[in-house]
Amino acid sequence: MILPPGGCRLASWHRPTDASDGYKTRGVESAAMSTLGVVATAIWVMLPAYVPNNVAVLVGGGPPIDGGRTWRGERLLGDGKTWRGTTGGWIAGAAVALALSQLAPPLGDVLGLDLPTFPVPAALNLPLGAMLGDVAASFLKRRVGRTRGAPVPILDQLDFVAGALVLALLTAPEWFAATVTGPVLLAVVLVTPVLHVGTNAIAYALGLKDEPW
Repeated sequence: MILPPGGCRLASWHRPTDASDGYKTRGVESAAMSTLGVVATAIWVMLPAYVPNNVAVLVGGGPPIDGGRTWRGERLLGDGKTWRGTTGGWIAGAAVALALSQLAPPLGDVLGLDLPTFPVPAALNLPLGAMLGDVAASFLKRRVGRTRGAPVPILDQLDFVAGALVLALLTAPEWFAATVTGPVLLAVVLVTPVLHVGTNAIAYALGLKDEPW
């Protein structure tokens, strides 16, 4: 070390710059963006399945699907499941899927996400499966003595998800395999109950539902 004229000076120590710090920061940011992308994709994919049940509440009424029939003293489904509500929900969900297919490219460019489109089989069968899953849940609830509107946790939040995904898998297997990846499926299972409870609470507050679940 070269000393300045007239004496010595104390050495000044600086913490070496660790290039890995920048990589760690960028890695965390990348992971966060990746997680947000997965959640956004999950919600996008499931929108055609989320919409039908809400629309069914708005347009429902009329003749029940079970026609008032009973089995072992209990209604097959109950008055809450009607042809008009089920059909209206299905049509609305399919319309949402077709609209999202048109919006996916421009909106994906703006958000920096690869948003999926919906081929016709997926567009039709995601909402149809959602409605059939809800109908199947009503049938199961009647069999165990649960009255219309009685809460059954997990089943109430995921019945339509199971129906939608199973029917989409059967009718659009290539689209399903490419779109509903493991992380997306996990996000659907985790996010859907939160959204379901929240939207039902809002509908109850607006007087559109008799129960807040």
